[in-house]
Amino acid sequence: VAERLMTIAYESGVNLFDTAEVYAAGKYAPVCIWGRGYIEGVVWGAETERGLSRKHIIEGLKGSLQRLQLEYVDVVFANRPDSNTPMEEIVRAMTHVINQGMAMYWGTSRWSAMEIMEAYSVARQFNMIPPVCEQAEYHLFQREKVEVQLPELYHKIGVGAMTWSPLACGIISGKYGNGVPESSRASLKCYQWLKEKIISEEGRKQQTKLKDLSPIAERLGCTLPQLAVAWCLRNEGVSSVLLGCSNPEQLIENLGAIQVLPKMTSHVVNEIDNILRNKPYSKKDYRS
Repeated sequence: VAERLMTIAYESGVNLFDTAEVYAAGKYAPVCIWGRGYIEGVVWGAETERGLSRKHIIEGLKGSLQRLQLEYVDVVFANRPDSNTPMEEIVRAMTHVINQGMAMYWGTSRWSAMEIMEAYSVARQFNMIPPVCEQAEYHLFQREKVEVQLPELYHKIGVGAMTWSPLACGIISGKYGNGVPESSRASLKCYQWLKEKIISEEGRKQQTKLKDLSPIAERLGCTLPQLAVAWCLRNEGVSSVLLGCSNPEQLIENLGAIQVLPKMTSHVVNEIDNILRNKPYSKKDYRS
């Protein structure tokens, strides 16, 4: 299944794949997939639970490159820093793996704007390499960070956003409109938190809003998931949207969002905002 998914993605023009130590408990997609010339861009994430020390970042990336049979990754990401590791050590470690040819750039994942700015300042102070990208959750119901906090960094120091969970763990797919199906992710014991979120009062309100968004998707000739992914892509600070798919049909549907993107006019976006009623307001919005 993994090989089929990656083949479809590659043939559809996708040239960036995301992997990390924690995905599938450290078990990566079959090495043969990575070794067939499918990959032009790979991003890799260091596991926060084991710390972001220089030793872990360097040894972790070396081990992953060996398992994946890759000479380097395009971007190496660091999950949110722990309080025990100085920022200078993290920046020096990332600068080292880039200087050694193990990565081309480095980025952050789930860092606050203040932490990203600190890393940038440390890099500039000691003539090291600053982060270029932040991995952040972004979807119709999660907007504050990408739309208010990151734009300042985007315009000031050029940090872009690589967003994840465009369908909010499947909530925006529409399959939870009438409860939690037995075959869904939310029905699994390990996803009890997701089930509770869906059946909560806020979760029911979200499903009502999704039903109100359906006529817009129908008018644009797309599905609700395609509308949601295109909505994420239309943000100027979003460099790419990471998709998680479990079957070919889902992947093909999500990739169709590219065709919807040109239809995301300011009028359509305003229609969506009027339904969601959760648009965060930045200082710029307030002054205007």
